[in-house]
Amino acid sequence: MPVLYGLKACDTCRKAAKALENAGRDVTFRDVRSEPLSRDELAVFLEAFGDSLINTRSTTWRGLSDEERLLPPTELLAGHPALMKRPVIEDGGTLTLGWDK
Repeated sequence: MPVLYGLKACDTCRKAAKALENAGRDVTFRDVRSEPLSRDELAVFLEAFGDSLINTRSTTWRGLSDEERLLPPTELLAGHPALMKRPVIEDGGTLTLGWDK
């Protein structure tokens, strides 16, 4: 069963979950704000996606100080879950970042 990591308020995450469900897939939705990722999970995601996991176009990123932006990605994402580009979909050991048609 796929696990969709994202935010409940994210339109793209909701569209992805709905599309997967409409395709007959049961999806587990994990809101990374209310159920934060562990350091180990963050490490796996960062290994798979590198710096592209951090959404540098977000309002959260724009609100960070220059010093905060220099923090290691694991610390940034642990402290600011909304910085994660989303959704991340885990399905059968395969990770996918983002959603489009």
